[in-house]
Amino acid sequence: MKPIASFPAETARRIVCVLTDIDDTLTTDGQLPAASYAALEKLRGAGLAVVPVTGRPAGWCDMIARFWPVDGVIGENGAFYFRHDPVARKMVRRFIATDAERAANRRKLDALGERILSEVPGAAISADQLYREADLAIDFCEDVPPLSRAAIDKIVWLFESAGGIAKVSSIHVNGWFGRYDKLAMTRIFLRDRLGLDLDAARDRIVFCGDSPNDAPMFGFFPYACGVANVRDFEGAMAATPAFIASKRGGEGFVEIAEHILSAREAA
Repeated sequence: MKPIASFPAETARRIVCVLTDIDDTLTTDGQLPAASYAALEKLRGAGLAVVPVTGRPAGWCDMIARFWPVDGVIGENGAFYFRHDPVARKMVRRFIATDAERAANRRKLDALGERILSEVPGAAISADQLYREADLAIDFCEDVPPLSRAAIDKIVWLFESAGGIAKVSSIHVNGWFGRYDKLAMTRIFLRDRLGLDLDAARDRIVFCGDSPNDAPMFGFFPYACGVANVRDFEGAMAATPAFIASKRGGEGFVEIAEHILSAREAA
């Protein structure tokens, strides 16, 4: 991982879209700093598409798509995208699974959640679970005392042994049934809403993240960036970002955004 200061200026000037994780990338200690929000606004004001790509729930994503300075949001690790059309006054929602498939998966996830809580002491269903449409989030450090690496690995194993997919974020293990991830829905969103072919545009897109569930994005985008706390997961990720900020969380995101914006302003 190279320091963000070495991010090529000529590449920064060609960027058309910034994708970003939320928790511990935009946020710091569970809060969204004003500087992070302002950075989103500045990026969009500079003509870049801005799209959060998060494990957070549909209920949160509805608000983010409606109120934040973004072009849309991909939520629950790729289960859907939401995009608000202010002219039509309409929220566009695109899910990977049908209503019936999500209902059937929910029944399986509810049973699996009970098993996880019984077999992994200290684990809890995430406080935001009520607002989720497609996955199950198990809290291992957001609102509970931090669990050990072995406990987190067991949660992942329980999801996978039941035939599900499990991804570890900085706060939750998110699990679901269905073959999709953040990258798969990013491909759909960029095609549907921005008219971009992901393969053709990958070197004009920056993804910012911090944790193992961002690995598909880190591995795909040649100019992916991590905030400094991505180092907390070194050795536990299938791929790491090409560039890394010197600061953690929201301050790191601001550092990345400012580098991109300053290069564009200098053109």
